[in-house]
Formats: sequence, C-alpha cells, structure tokens
Amino acid sequence: MKPKDTKELERALGHRFRRKELLQQALTHSSMAREQEALAAADADADAEEAPERVADNEQMEFLGDAVLGFVTSQALFERYPQYREGQLSKLRAYLVSEKHLIRVANKLKVGRYVRLGHGEEKSGGRKKTALQVDALEALLAALCMDAGLEKTRGIILKLILEPELKRLKKQLTQGLPITDYKSALQEALHSTARPQPAYVLVKEEGPQHCKQFTVEARIYLPGGHGKPEYAGSGEGTTKKAAEQDAARDALQYLWSLNKRESKTTRAKRSASTAKPQPKQP
Repeated sequence: MKPKDTKELERALGHRFRRKELLQQALTHSSMAREQEALAAADADADAEEAPERVADNEQMEFLGDAVLGFVTSQALFERYPQYREGQLSKLRAYLVSEKHLIRVANKLKVGRYVRLGHGEEKSGGRKKTALQVDALEALLAALCMDAGLEKTRGIILKLILEPELKRLKKQLTQGLPITDYKSALQEALHSTARPQPAYVLVKEEGPQHCKQFTVEARIYLPGGHGKPEYAGSGEGTTKKAAEQDAARDALQYLWSLNKRESKTTRAKRSASTAKPQPKQP
C-alpha cells in the first residue's frame, strides 16, 4: 500500500504522520509480514551469510495502543464521574475499550480498507474480521502516540472513541451503567409500556460461509397489537446474535425518542396550565 492511499485515513484521524513507517506498521497484519519474509528468503542467495531482515507487523503496536487507550479512558472516567465507585468505573471502562464498541469506531474510520493482509488472510475474508480491525485500530493509537505524543493522541481518543459513545449513553449513565444486553433492556422497556415482546426476524444473510453478514429486524408493536409493526429496529452482525443485539439497540433508541417527545409535550402542557393569565388591555 502506498503512502498516498492513507491520506483519507489520516484526515479521519485528524493527524498527518511525519513518520509514515509507523502508520504502515500499524496497518501491517502479521500475515503480510510473514509473506514478505518468505518471499525475501526465496529470493535470497542460498550462500548468503545473513538471513533476510524481519518485516515489522502491528502486533507489538497493538499491545501499546491497548495500554494507551486504557489509560486515557480510565483518566477520563475518573475525572468525569467522581460519584462512581471503583466497580462501576471498571465496568464502564471495560465496555468502552471492548471489541463490541471499538468495532463501530473501526468501521466508521474504515480501518479494514487500509489493513495490509497476506493473500491467504485476504481470501479468508480477513478484511471484515472484527478482531483484525480492532487490533489494527489499537495499533493506530500506538502509532499516533509515537508520532504525535500522548496529549494529541488523548484528544483524538476522546473525540473519536469516547465522546460520541458517552454522549449516546448519557441517558443510561444517569441510571448508573451503560446497557450491554440490549435484548434484555428492550424486553424490560416494552413490558413497562404494556407492549408485547419483540419479534426478531432475519431479513438478509450474505457473504461466504466463513465470513457471513446477517441483517435482523427487531419488530415492536403497539399495546395489544400484533398486526403491522409500530417500528422495526435494524441491526447487522457477523453472527445472528450480534445482529439481534444491534437491532434491539436501534429499537430501544426509538422508544427513548418517544419518551423524550412525550416528556417535552407534558412539560409544555404543564407550563401552559400554570402560566399566569395576561391582563386584558383596556
């Protein structure tokens, strides 16, 4: 992959690398590195005294990036939520640095598009593998830290990884912790509004057997109704269970938006009923 191919990724990250080799290493999967080493060994003179140079991959950078992400996340939560006990902070941090959350960030940045893979890994659908994309994202954080320093990397992590999710979870955080099981949360929310339980429907299944992509709808209905769905939350995932969780999350957001609108209407009516009548003009 040529350096110019990463310009869009650098723009998305908000940093232009001075040391391009760091960026390239962060995007180099071990399958590509070992393949290049094998090719170099095959081309080398059989009588050469020195073995071909080892090609760097992103495994060690992933280790550093994971540590940087954990530190920045811990510090941000410690400063923002002084009312939380250690166990609550630990659970929230575990969610924010989890594969489940980071894959959404990786997809938004289109990390999979830039990863350098060996032919075998490419053929097996490695570019779409969640673990591979998340590992590359963590390696990118390490590359950022080495190229730009911790403070700038902290700002990028806050902007791209923490702030959007904390904002989305704000309603949940007022109740203590973010939701990790959206299907259970949706079931409870529907029960509290006298709605029937959701129906999870597989609407699309595509991709080769080793790299399936499922699309599921979480269909919810009005109280007492089983006809046309009130709303169909949509979700995608590499497993049916993951797609169902994603669909349940979408349906939950719909219910929250309804509650928010209803709350605003109630407040407006209450304000109108308590407003003092204006004196009539003579």
